[in-house]
Amino acid sequence: MNTAEAQTATKPAPAPSSKREVVVTESAAQEISKQRAKRGTPGSRIRVGVRGGGCTGFTYVFEWADEPKPTDSIFSATTPEGELVGIVVDPKSLVYLGGMTLDFVRGMMGHGFKFNNPNAKGECGCGESVQF
Repeated sequence: MNTAEAQTATKPAPAPSSKREVVVTESAAQEISKQRAKRGTPGSRIRVGVRGGGCTGFTYVFEWADEPKPTDSIFSATTPEGELVGIVVDPKSLVYLGGMTLDFVRGMMGHGFKFNNPNAKGECGCGESVQF
């Protein structure tokens, strides 16, 4: 890897240390920061959760949370520029999301957030729903 590549390469995210933790990668933190700046709400976080529905039983929920609820778990990450960003997860969703890593990927087929969830037993063909 040359010097320019080494400077732009993102550090791999540490694996979640428990089933009650969600890890946000540096790449996901950077995208959350970018979207939050566009939105103009510097203190907001992303709410990540699951709801019943979809082809295989559940769909991931991804929406803005300007204020976390008292029962929410908050998970944070730092962008390469040193900015702190966070996500919130409600207690019921944490049962399904604990141990997950939230990443942001870019590829030939497009870009988007990727849920690396060890609790998922399967996904539908379109990738919009998940089975636990």
